[in-house]
Amino acid sequence: MADAPRPREQRALSKHILPSSGTMIGVCVTLIGLVKILEARIGPSRVDEYAAVVSTLFLVSAIASYISMRHPERHSLSTRCEIIADQFFLGGLIAMTAITLFFAYEVI
Repeated sequence: MADAPRPREQRALSKHILPSSGTMIGVCVTLIGLVKILEARIGPSRVDEYAAVVSTLFLVSAIASYISMRHPERHSLSTRCEIIADQFFLGGLIAMTAITLFFAYEVI
């Protein structure tokens, strides 16, 4: 038996997370490329590796958001995936901010 669909307003979060996660994956890829170019001048760094891990967080967020939007008729799955998407997206934002701060202050 399928769960009752959620009202449209409750599914709105996934519609914002999916494109934002895709954008943040692009930001991570750009950061990796820039760090690779700069490594010749600044020396070896692990920033590119950390950015790759963060891009994985955004990928999980995007996939969970997509699943949430694809299955609105399965309320429990859709809700669970939207929560996962939200948590991974926020985790990715926090991690990306930490990486940039540490890189700017030459901690990593």
